[in-house]
Amino acid sequence: MRPRLRPTTLALCIGLSLSAQAWAQSMEDMPLDFSLCPVGNAIAPFDDVPATGINIGPRAAQPTDIEGDVLSGTDVAPQFEGNVALRRGDQFLGADRLQFDSDTQRYIAEGNIRYQDSAMRLTAEHAEGNQALDEHKIQDLKYQLVSRRGNGESEEIDLHGQQAVLHDSTYSTCDPKDRHWELRADRIDVDSAEGFATAHHAILRVGKVPVLYVPWFMFPIDDRRRTGLLFPSLSNSDRNGLDYKQPIYINLAPNYDMTLYPRIMTDRGSMLGAEFRYLDEDGMATVSGAYMPNDKLREDDPGYGARGYFGFNGFRNLTRNWQTRANILHISDPRYFEDFNNSIQGIAVYNAHSDVGIYGRGRNWTAGLMADRYQLADYTLTEASLPFDRLPRAYASYTWRDSIFDIGVDGEAVRFQKDAAFLGPPAGPGIPREFESGGGSRLDIKPYVSLPLEGASWFIRPTLAWRYTAYQVDRDFAVARRAARSPTRSVPIGSIDAGLFFDRATSFDGQPYLQTIEPRVYYLRTPYRNQDNLPVFDTGALTFSWGQMFRDNRYSGADRQADANQLTLAFTTRLLRESDGKERLSASIGQIKYFDDSRVVLPGELPIEKGRSAWVADASWAPSDRWSIGASYQWNPKEREKDLVSVRGRYTLPDDGIINLSYRFRRDISEQADFSFLYPINPTWSVVGRHYYSILDSKPLEQILGVQWDSCCVAVRLVGRRYVHNREGDLSRGIMLEIELKGLGSAGQDTRKTLRRAILGYNRGDLYLVPPETAAGQPPEDPDPTP
Repeated sequence: MRPRLRPTTLALCIGLSLSAQAWAQSMEDMPLDFSLCPVGNAIAPFDDVPATGINIGPRAAQPTDIEGDVLSGTDVAPQFEGNVALRRGDQFLGADRLQFDSDTQRYIAEGNIRYQDSAMRLTAEHAEGNQALDEHKIQDLKYQLVSRRGNGESEEIDLHGQQAVLHDSTYSTCDPKDRHWELRADRIDVDSAEGFATAHHAILRVGKVPVLYVPWFMFPIDDRRRTGLLFPSLSNSDRNGLDYKQPIYINLAPNYDMTLYPRIMTDRGSMLGAEFRYLDEDGMATVSGAYMPNDKLREDDPGYGARGYFGFNGFRNLTRNWQTRANILHISDPRYFEDFNNSIQGIAVYNAHSDVGIYGRGRNWTAGLMADRYQLADYTLTEASLPFDRLPRAYASYTWRDSIFDIGVDGEAVRFQKDAAFLGPPAGPGIPREFESGGGSRLDIKPYVSLPLEGASWFIRPTLAWRYTAYQVDRDFAVARRAARSPTRSVPIGSIDAGLFFDRATSFDGQPYLQTIEPRVYYLRTPYRNQDNLPVFDTGALTFSWGQMFRDNRYSGADRQADANQLTLAFTTRLLRESDGKERLSASIGQIKYFDDSRVVLPGELPIEKGRSAWVADASWAPSDRWSIGASYQWNPKEREKDLVSVRGRYTLPDDGIINLSYRFRRDISEQADFSFLYPINPTWSVVGRHYYSILDSKPLEQILGVQWDSCCVAVRLVGRRYVHNREGDLSRGIMLEIELKGLGSAGQDTRKTLRRAILGYNRGDLYLVPPETAAGQPPEDPDPTP
C-alpha cells in the first residue's frame, strides 16, 4: 500500500497541477474520517435509479424510456406530468413536467429536476437536452459526486456523453451547511471517462477568507489512477536544510505502475528515488531505490561518495504448494539508515538483510531452499559483528500422524560464509587474527516420535528425539578456532509434557464466568555431549521467558544442544466471560528445577548450576471492557534479585481516545518508562502526547506533545517533538504542523504517521494487530525533519 502523499504548502499542493491521484487512498489502512459530518450525502439518493458503474456502451445508442402519471400531447410530441422519470443506460432524469420531441429526441424538463449518471447526482429547476446527441443543459443546480465525497453548486452544467462543464461553480467535501473550505471556479471540466476534473481560475476559501488563487488545476472524481504529479513535500531541518520532493506518478498499465521521487536538499544535494510496482494473480513485486551522486555533508568523510539504496520485495506462486519469495536490500554505506530515517528505528537496525528462496508447504510437510546475506548498517561496528551469510540453506520438515503416534523429522543443510571474519586472538605464531572470508557447512537432522494421549481435562505427550549434527569447516576457520575440521554431535532428547484442565462456573458482578485451573509439568532429559569443538555460526542463547520453560533447547540454531535434566512446574488460571469468551483475568507462574549442572555453553557463557531457575510470573487483568492491565516478573532466587519487571496498562476512552503506560526493567541492560495518550476533549478537539524515557541513561528517548482539531472536512494537527536521532544519543527537536482539507490535500508534515508509531491505539484498529518488527530488510522511511 502506498501512503497518501501530502504537500507542505497549499500553494504547492494546488499550483503544481494535481493531475494524479494514486490509487492508495482507497486502499489506505487509515482512511479519511468523515464521521463528524451530519449526513453522508449532500444530495440524498434518488429512488428507482439505474445502478452506477455499469458498462452499457455509448448512451446515445441506448433506447430512452419515459414514464409519468399523466400523458398528453401527440405521438410526435408527447407531454408527461407528475413523477416523470426518463431512463437510459446509467442515466436518470426525474421532473414534474417533461416535453419530448420523438423526431429530434429533444426534451424540456421543468420543476424538481433530479439527474444522475455514473459520475454525479444533482438537483435543479430546469433542464433541456437532446437524447440523440446525449447533450444536456441544466441551470441553477446543486451536485454531488457519486464515487467520491464532493459536492457543490453551479449556475449551469453542460453535459455531453461522459464530459461535463460546470460554469461559476463551487466544490467541497464539507457539508453544504457548514463550509469550512470551498473551491470556487469560473469553470470546472469533468471527464467521467478518465476520472478527473479540471478547475479554471479557482479560488480556495477557508471559511469565508480567500487564501489562494490558481489559474487551473486537476483533481480526481473517483479512485482511478492517472499519470501526473502527486502532492509534493517541502520542509526544512538542521540535518538536510530546505528539503523539497516532487513525486511523479506514471500509470503504465492496470497491473503495474511507477513513481519517481526527484528531491532537492540544500545542505546535502540532489537525490532521485523511484518505485516500480507489479501485481497479477500469481504474485507481486516492488522494486525501489534512490541515488544521490554527492552528499555535501559527507564529502569530507573518507569512503562516502554516491549514496543510495536498492530494494526488491516480491513473491510468485509457482504451484498450489510452492512459492518463490525475495527480499533484497542494498545500501551504499553504514550511515544510510541513520542519515535518512526520522525515528529511533533508524539507529536500532545494525544490518541490511537480503534473502531469496523457494518455499513449499503441504498437509504434513514444509520445505525450502534459500540464501541470505547481511550488510553492515552501523558505522560503530565492524563486519565481524554481522551474522554469517547462508549460501545456501535447505530445510525440510515432515510429520506423519496415525491413530497412535506422531512421527516426524526435521532436517537442515547450510553453507555458512562470512567476509572479513574476525576470529578472536591468534591461535599461535604466524596465524592472523583476520582473513578475507571463511565459514563452513553444517548438516542437522532431528527425527522424533511422540505419543499424544489426551482427554477432555488432561494430556500427556511423551516425546523421544535424536539429533545428529555434522560439520565441514574451512581450514583457516578451523585453525583460527583451534577446532576440528569435521566435528559431529549425536545426542538423544527425551521429554514428557503433561497437564490438567479444571473448570468451574462462577459469577462476577452478576455475570456468568468460567474459571479454569491449569497445572502443567514438563520434564526434559538430554545427556551431556562436549560441544566446545563445534563452531558457532547462527546460534545464540534465548532470553529466559515463559515459553522457554517448555522448549527442548535453550539455544536458537543447531550449533549447541543444551544438556538437561530438569523439571518445569507451572500453573495457570483464567477467568472467561461466558457471554462472549472474553478473558478477564489470566495469571501464570512457573519455575525450572535443574537436577544437574547444565554444562553445554557458548563461548564466554557460564554454565547453569544445579538448583532452581528464576521464577517466571505473568498476569493480565481487564477490570472492565475499557481497562487492560498486565505485568511480568522474574525473580532470581540464587542472587535474590529481580531479572525482569514489566508493567503495562491501557485505558480506552470514548471517541477513540486511549491512554498507555508501561515500565520495563531488565537487569544490567535497560530500564525504561513509556507514557502515551490520545485524549479527546470533545468531538473536535483532542490532545496527544508521549514521554518515552530511559531511566538507566537518565534521558528521554522521545517526547511528543500536540493538539488536534478535527471537523467534518478539515483537520489541523500541531505537534512538538524531541527524539534521539543518532547513535551518540543526540536529541533532535522541532514543531510539526499539518492542515488537512479532506478530499483535496494537506499542508505540512505527515503527523498521523508519527503519532500512529508513537501512540499504540492512535489508530484503534492497531490494538487488534500484531505490531510489526523492525525489519532490517526494509528500506528506511523518508526523513521527517523539523521546520
